[in-house]
Amino acid sequence: MLPVNLKDFDKKVTENKSKLRRFLTKVEKNPPRHLDKIADQINTEVWQEVDCLSCANCCKKMSPTFTSKDLKRISAHLNMTEEEFRDKWLEYDKKDKDWMNKTQPCQFLDLKTNMCSIYEVRPADCSGFPHLNKKKMVDYIHVHKQNIQYCPATYKMVEKLSERAAAGAKASRERKEREA
Repeated sequence: MLPVNLKDFDKKVTENKSKLRRFLTKVEKNPPRHLDKIADQINTEVWQEVDCLSCANCCKKMSPTFTSKDLKRISAHLNMTEEEFRDKWLEYDKKDKDWMNKTQPCQFLDLKTNMCSIYEVRPADCSGFPHLNKKKMVDYIHVHKQNIQYCPATYKMVEKLSERAAAGAKASRERKEREA
């Protein structure tokens, strides 16, 4: 597993983000057969290639939403009231009706190690991120469209899915040509 080079990643995103988002839109509108099985296989491959601790882009550039359960659990862990926790670190997004971090990077990210200081009680959003192995992938396409610009694992998953779709389409064309 190689460490993530964020400069190279940002360059790849700039070059390919639009193409990968268009691909995801096609998948969303017309999901290939066995999409969840394919995504599960790719998920396994991706985590053999991507080292989150060499990146932490999600913690540096995004904010999780904090559910009421998250607020209770984290504030108790920090020996604070929920109100003290919210006042110190969160702001309320009126549009989405979510509690979010006031600042980026996340206040709980150790920038030297890229480790989370509240990892064992982190928000549910964080523990599920980047949502690559959800049971119905098609329901998370909109999430992947957003996350490809922040998360090398999501980017790699979509890239691999796109490559497999292209290889499958080529094989199908070749098969039809042989049969004709």
